[in-house]
Amino acid sequence: MRFELMYESFFKIIKGIPLTLEVVFLSTILGLFFAIIVALMRVSKNKFISNPAYYFIYGIRGTPLLLQLYFIYYGIGQFSVVRESFLWVLFKEPYFCGILTLTLSTAAYSAEIIRGGMQSVGPGYIEAGSSLGMSKMLRLRKIILPITIRQALPAYGNEIILMVKASSLISIVTLMEITGIARTIISKTYAPVEIFIVAGSIYLLINFIVTRLIKFAENRLNQGQA
Repeated sequence: MRFELMYESFFKIIKGIPLTLEVVFLSTILGLFFAIIVALMRVSKNKFISNPAYYFIYGIRGTPLLLQLYFIYYGIGQFSVVRESFLWVLFKEPYFCGILTLTLSTAAYSAEIIRGGMQSVGPGYIEAGSSLGMSKMLRLRKIILPITIRQALPAYGNEIILMVKASSLISIVTLMEITGIARTIISKTYAPVEIFIVAGSIYLLINFIVTRLIKFAENRLNQGQA
């Protein structure tokens, strides 16, 4: 084991942390926004609204994330209608393709988590809100979403951890985040074991911090409930 190489590589690899966190943060925020919309569509009794959301979730969850990244980065550019439109400015950039892929992925998984949280809201809460004269939007904002967040937070915390790990795939499209830098070092040193141990340790540290933050949020919500 080449410990000196691991020590030197550590300070090179950590330079990819800002890009990793940026990609995870943007994808998670955008994905959560779309997930709420998709979840609301899924719980709709109108099939014309719920079916598109169902097929979107089924398609994203049923195909590998790596395949989705390949399709968005390499595949969409094959269509002349895209290359000749203003969208090509975005789709030719690996950064945008990485963000879009991770956003769609987390939106599909998070939508099911949120839907489960919404369905855990008892009918008594809804009836109580109606008896107070609340509109549907007000009930959603004051009753359904707060309870949904409390119920879905543990599972959503796992989704954030998965997002941190999934962000390593964007190195495939030349983005120099943690894994991208690690692969570059490996190509020069031919020491995959040492370098991947360093990179894996960094991911482990990030996810440890994420789990602590999620646990802190859960405790605060439980205190609010009490």
